[in-house]
Amino acid sequence: MRIAIDTGGTFTDCVFVRDGALEVLKVPSTPHNPAEAIRHALEKILLGAQRPATSPGSNPVFLQRRQSGRQRGEAFLDLTCGTTVGTNALLERRGGRVALVTTAGFEDVVEIGRQARLRLYDFFVEKPLPLVSRERRFGLRERVGYDGRALARPTPAELARIVNKVVRSRVQSVAVCLLFSFANPAHEQAAARALRAKGLQVSVSHEILPEFREYERTSTTVVNAYLVPVLSSYLAEIEHHAAYAAREGRAGSHPARTQVRVMQSSGGIVRASIAAREPVRTILSGPAGGVLGAQYVASRAGFDRIITFDMGGTSTDVALIEGSLRTTNESQVAELPVAVPMLDIHTVGAGGGSLARFDRAGALRVGPESAGADPGPICYGRGEQPTVTDAHLVLGRIAAEGFLGGEFRLDERRTRMWMERTRGSMRSLEAFAQGILDVANAVMEKAIRVISVERGHDPRDYALVAFGGAGGLHACELASALRMPRVLVPKFPGGLSALGILRADVVKDFSQTVRLTVGARQETRAALDHAFRRLKRRGLREMRAEGFSPGQICTDCLLDMRYVGQAYELTVPAVGDFVESFHRAHERRYGYADPARSTEIVNVRARLIGATPKPELPRRREGGADASAAVLGTRRTVFARHAWATLVYDRAKLRAGNRFAGPAILTEYSATTVLSPGWRARVDAYGNLSLTPSLA
Repeated sequence: MRIAIDTGGTFTDCVFVRDGALEVLKVPSTPHNPAEAIRHALEKILLGAQRPATSPGSNPVFLQRRQSGRQRGEAFLDLTCGTTVGTNALLERRGGRVALVTTAGFEDVVEIGRQARLRLYDFFVEKPLPLVSRERRFGLRERVGYDGRALARPTPAELARIVNKVVRSRVQSVAVCLLFSFANPAHEQAAARALRAKGLQVSVSHEILPEFREYERTSTTVVNAYLVPVLSSYLAEIEHHAAYAAREGRAGSHPARTQVRVMQSSGGIVRASIAAREPVRTILSGPAGGVLGAQYVASRAGFDRIITFDMGGTSTDVALIEGSLRTTNESQVAELPVAVPMLDIHTVGAGGGSLARFDRAGALRVGPESAGADPGPICYGRGEQPTVTDAHLVLGRIAAEGFLGGEFRLDERRTRMWMERTRGSMRSLEAFAQGILDVANAVMEKAIRVISVERGHDPRDYALVAFGGAGGLHACELASALRMPRVLVPKFPGGLSALGILRADVVKDFSQTVRLTVGARQETRAALDHAFRRLKRRGLREMRAEGFSPGQICTDCLLDMRYVGQAYELTVPAVGDFVESFHRAHERRYGYADPARSTEIVNVRARLIGATPKPELPRRREGGADASAAVLGTRRTVFARHAWATLVYDRAKLRAGNRFAGPAILTEYSATTVLSPGWRARVDAYGNLSLTPSLA
């Protein structure tokens, strides 16, 4: 059986295939120990806690029978996880105790950073403290030149001195980042061997990020070392829970095997053992799954230009897709540079659990603080501060009795009582609730403008794919504000990130700085071929460990290029006339190109992809335009400070081809969708909702 789990701040979402059909399960997240929520989900799915046992004293068995490559009749569980554990550990500074070993004289690179200032005119701006304190940064007397020549080799006595200092500092993990080690890693390898001989967990820069730019390389390696203790224990616990659930859910005496993989920020998955060693690649794990899922459902609906809008309980993630996925190597997390490949996702602190408050000037603020899963919004029964979800409930946009398929009833009376106490000078409770939604919408609208308008893309040329537990509640209003012509609300919107994780391929990314000025075509191509061969050899070794033969692997080769003298690069495919591709990319990004100017290749990149089996959304025959069979009733709902009699639909009862006009509320197990007045909806052949303004 293949199960995908996306751990969010409020809910943990699961998507799996049972009896040939995709199913979704949501369980409350457990912030104190995120692996506990995964254990609860696996017990429900595999041990039959969701439905009665097939016979007295037995549990239903849902494990897949593998007939090839394994013992006949063997049960096999393939679990893939998206996680926010790494992100939260960085944001909350709850990582491991780390030491840094670097070239003598460069111990303060992680603290000096770059000259660039986040807020240029703020005299009181404070830089974040480095993850490794000054007393745990150690300088190794060695030196490698920019061309890779060893200028001063570390002696055995010098290595022993550094190892003794690190051991005495009582750290959990060590980052090793030496000057120009991307050109010659011999000294880093010697230091890593000596440290690992003492049983220390070691992150080495030439393995994590063999690229130039000393600050970014050091920061990325330190972040990896900082997360290793947290992620390794978390993933070990998940593997334990998966093995237990598989063992208890097996049939008779047949053995049950498990395989745990983890979603990476780049949109691919890897074995848990690799993720535990390189956790820096999992920081945007969950949001990456959402982008993959959105691309899939949009392609089925016939859209290749989309803006993804993933609104969960804690945050909102947006991305722009035009044909293929976009990755970046210039991300910042918790104001720290992380230079490994990530999908180009922009995140803001606005979600269903975002807390509303009045600042000292009396202005209404929403987020970035969140009620999370504990205590949660007021309507969940324990929270006491108003949230976005509470505002929707007060305005009638969420059916209190239909949450999570009726398993979880929202407390509207309690919500009104606590919001009445905190509404301040707002003239009414409904005005307070509407104000909360207006502020949240403004934050999310700005996020979409960052990844579209500010980068030269007109939102009116794109469809908005809205998902996550709260995405459908805000989609129509955001699309109206941005004048976007269409909204697509996928089937299983609350589990789309998990569906994307379930469909993800195994991906390994490799890079190397080469600093090659483009000259004669034949000489340049020969140098590139040599560099790519080295990356592919390493990649093939690691992909074989993932279970793929060379014939099952697809390889994408990329180049980071720039004009000679520039400080930043653009990534283009390493095929055909890549120089011309760079000129076109430069003109699109910056508004001009200079074909007469010399270009250089800074880094080469290779992405190796091993395809996995992918579940598909079933295609249904159209059932006509009439959607009345899905109507549950009517409720009073407030839109733009006016009350409307609004039809409530059970989305599970809608059929392909059904059409209806807003205002309407669509309830389902994993989410609620609001169709605003002036909008209309159509159900497509895959069960997705296509929403358009009535005048479109």
